Amino acid sequence: MTDSTSAEIAVARRDWKTEHLEMYMNSGGAQGHIVDVSDIGGRAFTTTLLLRYTGRKSGRTIVTPLIYGDIGGEVVIVASKGGADHHPAWYLNLLETPEIEFQIATQAFRATWREADDAERAKVWDFVTGIFPPYTNYQASTSRQIPLIMMKPIAPIARFTS
Repeated sequence: MTDSTSAEIAVARRDWKTEHLEMYMNSGGAQGHIVDVSDIGGRAFTTTLLLRYTGRKSGRTIVTPLIYGDIGGEVVIVASKGGADHHPAWYLNLLETPEIEFQIATQAFRATWREADDAERAKVWDFVTGIFPPYTNYQASTSRQIPLIMMKPIAPIARFTS
């Protein structure tokens, strides 16, 4: 997939993402955890979390909704950016800090993170493509290896607010 194709998809989904984030945040996580992404090749019952991080250039706090799964006691997210040829901004920001914050439904956590290593990558990749099948096409459309981020909660924190 080219960056321009990825940009077209981003524009088409921008309103949906904004509305989804607002619903998740405004409800304290009571709504927005489960979404229907069957219109883009996903599943009707897909779990999403909120990832909170600091912009490496702006210094602003940013919250991004992402599809996730739980594998082996860790939460996994995928830095796919729809198969674009460059990494998503949230991933580049994550590289600047050893800890991250995320919220699943009404529970939020501070967590450590790591990338799935070579020994486990195939297992984790099979797991995430089962959750969201379009990841397979995303990987096929780019020469970069899409990062798989494994987060381990270390402490509960207050739910995210707008």
